[in-house]
Amino acid sequence: MTKKSKPKTKPKARPKQAAKKKPASAAKPKSAPKLSRNYRPSASEPFMNKRQRTYFRAKLTAWREEILRSNRATLQNLQEESEKHADLADRATSEADRALELRARDRQRKLIAKIDAALERIGEGTYGFCEETGERIGLKRLDARPVATLSLEAQEQHERRERVYSND
Repeated sequence: MTKKSKPKTKPKARPKQAAKKKPASAAKPKSAPKLSRNYRPSASEPFMNKRQRTYFRAKLTAWREEILRSNRATLQNLQEESEKHADLADRATSEADRALELRARDRQRKLIAKIDAALERIGEGTYGFCEETGERIGLKRLDARPVATLSLEAQEQHERRERVYSND
């Protein structure tokens, strides 16, 4: 009977070992380079190398966190300002301000979706390349607008088409 009790303790040890292996595989890759604070991608280095991908991932993530923090503050302010106004003009102003805030939050929600899509493209290796032409998007454009999906030329062409068809 003592032999039967020993195998019961061994299976208990196995799940603990498996649990230790999971966090190690879920850890971030060690190959991501550390960047200095003043690093800016330049044309002198290979396009979308590890440093540039790390730079844009960090920039997009920080931007996303800033938007989410701002949205939480806006929600808190809207909840606190739900007081009653005695004057109709004050109430109308408050409602107009609230509508403006909600419209801004909706735009930020759409921007978060674009940021998430850009982060996904970084993971896939397609970030920095125009969706229409497949050409590189300029580093200056990506630095100014990290969620850009079109090269400058393709964006201008898109806007020209948009103007032509919007007049109909």
